[in-house]
Amino acid sequence: MPRVLCCLVKPASDELTPDGVEHQLPSREQLMTVRTDARVDVLILTVEGDVDGLTAPRLSSAIGEAFRVLAGRTMVLDLTHVRFLGSVGLRTLRDSAHEAASREGFQTLRVVVDHTRPVIRPIEIVGLDQILALYHTVEDAIAAGDLR
Repeated sequence: MPRVLCCLVKPASDELTPDGVEHQLPSREQLMTVRTDARVDVLILTVEGDVDGLTAPRLSSAIGEAFRVLAGRTMVLDLTHVRFLGSVGLRTLRDSAHEAASREGFQTLRVVVDHTRPVIRPIEIVGLDQILALYHTVEDAIAAGDLR
């Protein structure tokens, strides 16, 4: 009688890592955080972590809330601490740029990116650099003046 070796394959539903420890996925708050710095003339949203299908809705909500309380101030979205920017994150940036353009007293959405590829490259590939005002520091984004 032939021997069946299927028992040697680890079942897909087994949540143990190869070392036998139970694997716990990090919470969404550990994958991405958004901090708000509300100043007199500018509102800065600083994003840290990964912007993907799991976390992009939280980023979208944070940007939406920032638009609601903007009250004529400039908004700066700081992505210098983002490690991954997925397609849903790119869509969130596109939608936010369109939202900024539809508001009274329109100002181009200012986005701060560093020189690393995880953020700037996807933005350039899909052409968002044509509708976003990109800067390398928050100070440069603030100092840019009126972009209407």
